[in-house]
Amino acid sequence: MTATTTENRTTPAAHPQRWLILGVICLAQLTVLLDNTVLNVAIPSLTTSLGASTADIQWMINAYSLVQSGLLLTAGSASDRYGRKKMLAAGLALFGIGSLAAGFAQNSGQLIAARAGMGIGGALLMTTTLAVVVQIFDDEARVKAIGVWATVNSLGFAAGPLIGGVMLDHFWWGAIFLVNIPVAVIGLAAVIVLVPESKNPRGDRPDLLGALLSTVGMTGVVYAIISGPGHGWLSGHVLASAAIGLVFLAGFVRWELSIEHPMLDMHFFRNQKFIGAVAGSILVAFGMGGSLFLLTQHLQFVLGYGPLEAGLRTAPLALSVVVLNMSGIGAKLVATVGTPRAIAIGMTANAAGLASIALLGGHSYGGTLLGLVVMGAGIAFSMPAMANAIMSAIPPEKAGVGAGVNGTLGEFGNGLGVAVLGAVLNSRFAALVPVAAASLPAALAAAGNDAERSEIADAFASGLETSQLVGAVAVLAGGLLAAVLLHRAERGVPAPAGSATAA
Repeated sequence: MTATTTENRTTPAAHPQRWLILGVICLAQLTVLLDNTVLNVAIPSLTTSLGASTADIQWMINAYSLVQSGLLLTAGSASDRYGRKKMLAAGLALFGIGSLAAGFAQNSGQLIAARAGMGIGGALLMTTTLAVVVQIFDDEARVKAIGVWATVNSLGFAAGPLIGGVMLDHFWWGAIFLVNIPVAVIGLAAVIVLVPESKNPRGDRPDLLGALLSTVGMTGVVYAIISGPGHGWLSGHVLASAAIGLVFLAGFVRWELSIEHPMLDMHFFRNQKFIGAVAGSILVAFGMGGSLFLLTQHLQFVLGYGPLEAGLRTAPLALSVVVLNMSGIGAKLVATVGTPRAIAIGMTANAAGLASIALLGGHSYGGTLLGLVVMGAGIAFSMPAMANAIMSAIPPEKAGVGAGVNGTLGEFGNGLGVAVLGAVLNSRFAALVPVAAASLPAALAAAGNDAERSEIADAFASGLETSQLVGAVAVLAGGLLAAVLLHRAERGVPAPAGSATAA
């Protein structure tokens, strides 16, 4: 901790090229974040070109997010110890190599492996960007810089389907990965030239066993959720996977409590402000990640839009986020009503948007458009407020660790949302139509006449509606939980002894 404090004291008040560096960081961050959602719009193309089943598609998405989430804390610790600039450069290089392999994948297995490799690079990038922002900006400009950084986070999440749609309208599906390569090359050169090196020589050692335990544990649990509809929730296959995952996660918790330099300091979870903000982040990522995975299928499979048309029709979500964040309305809301109420308002809007898509967008785009705009407003209001709550809940010298925890659990929520809401969709779909097929296109191809095809499409739409409503409930629950815990913390309810705030 002493080394970290010394580093903070000797950091220049403001780097002369800080805004240019911020642009480089945001470009790298945007590329990583886009790959969390850009694959969603390519689902029909992958289903046709690679013969991918629904479970294959879910693993193509989850391989990236789960590997990334499992390594975020270890990558953050490594960047503190070995240098944030070095880790940024390594992350860009690995991300570019993984993108090249994904672009030329010949089957589902190769693409899943390439996506896992991209997740390693993404973990290195995600853990160093905020640390560099904090380093190069003085106190006065830092708030604005973090606001831009947070806006890029939201934009990356929302704009993936649009960019993917544009690419797929002109090129084959591999182009959505190959477009990352020039960005990685430019970003790597800019990082080497512009970004100053910083590290804490006494930083905690990477917790490799903790990373292994957490990654295997989360993979086992999510695999059980994905496999449940196909194998049966009480089948030995699913129960064994779930049991292995839970055992590894329990081992992870015990290991972290027993070592001197844990990857995840469990004392953070004694802090109500931190718990509230993290709980909200997990459930928002759960609802948003899973629902966007379903929305792109709804636009293409049910409403009949092509990839570009579907991507363009998700653009209002991104535009709402950018307009409200860049205009400062979100920050003004936080200043006016406080962080807990801002989070509650924002996440209630998120839930209302998801419900609008589920209930009003079944047969036309009008209800979906309304839902996307409302969701964008909710993201703009809630995400910066939650980031502020997390960063204010922990000591400044542990800000990197706190950001790593938030990123890990947020990525886990996103992957779990895709798995759970996808499982809800599959279960509902299978219950409504007696068709043994791995995907909607396969079910439609097996139909004998137009009446059967109409029945199958209606069943799929019903499954999507149910899944969207589950996501809406999760987001609303996250908002209320986060708001209540943060409100209690701000009213002066003392944190338990040994909490992160007293660490």
